[in-house]
Amino acid sequence: MSQDQVHIIAHDCAGIEAVMAQTRHSFAKHSHEAFGIGFMYSGAQKSASGRGMVEAEAGNIITVNPREIHDGHPIGNAPRGWNMLYFDPDLIARAASDLSETATDQYEFTRPVMNSAPVWQCFGALFDAITNGSNQTAQLRREEMLLMMLHHAMIGPDEPPAKSGVRKAVAHARIKRAKALLDDSPTHSHSLDDLASAAGLSRFQTVRDFTRATGFTPHAYLIQRRIDLARTMIKSGDPLAAVASGAGFADQSHLNRHFVRAFGLTPGRYARAVRAN
Repeated sequence: MSQDQVHIIAHDCAGIEAVMAQTRHSFAKHSHEAFGIGFMYSGAQKSASGRGMVEAEAGNIITVNPREIHDGHPIGNAPRGWNMLYFDPDLIARAASDLSETATDQYEFTRPVMNSAPVWQCFGALFDAITNGSNQTAQLRREEMLLMMLHHAMIGPDEPPAKSGVRKAVAHARIKRAKALLDDSPTHSHSLDDLASAAGLSRFQTVRDFTRATGFTPHAYLIQRRIDLARTMIKSGDPLAAVASGAGFADQSHLNRHFVRAFGLTPGRYARAVRAN
C-alpha cells in the first residue's frame, strides 16, 4: 500500500465492509450508518468522538457507533495506518442479543479507543477470515471471531469458570453433541447456528463452552479434524489434489497452509516421508 491510500477490500461476507488505510489525510466531521471497529498498526491520530476528543496510537483498537459524529487527524508528520471493519446494525444487533442471551437494543461501543489484547487478537483473526477467506472456507471462523470480539469489546472480560461440578458436567454433555457433529462430518461447511442447535445453547455459549471443553474454538477443531483426515488419506497413497478436496479444504494451498501451521512441513514432504517407510 502507498503512503496515502484508503482501500476497500472485496470479499463475500454480507453486511460487512473491510477497509485498509494508510494516510496523512485529515478527515472532516462525519458519521456512518454502521458500527465500526479497527486496529491501528502504525502512527497516531486524534479525533472527536461521542465521548469527547481522544487519541489513538499503534496497537490500539478504535471504534465508532452508528451516526456518531467523529473526525480524524494525524499526530506528527508520519501517516497512520489502520484496518477497519464496518458492520450493518442488524448484524451487530443479532450478535449482541446472542451475547446477552435476551432481546435487547442496549448495545454500543462505549470506548472509542481501547488497548485490549483479546480484542485485537479477535479482530485480527476476523479481519483475516473476511479478507482472505470465503464463506466456503471461513464461515465458522468468521462467526465465532465476531462473537468473541464483541464479547471483549462490548461486554467485558470472560466470566470466571463455573464453580459447580454439575454445571460443568451439563455443559460438557451439550458440547459433546456439537463436537460429534464435527467429528461425524468434518468435510461439511458447518455454521455456528448448526453447532448451537446441536448443543442447545446460544451461539456465544457454544463458542465459549466448546473452547473450554476442547481447548479449540469450533473452527480450529474442525480444521484439526480435516488435517487428521488428510493425513489418513496421504498415508493411503491418495494424490494430494484429491486429499485437499476429499478432506474438506478449498484447494491444495488451503491444505498446505493449515498443514504447515500444524506440523511444520508440507503435505508433499509428509507424503514422501510416510511412503518411504
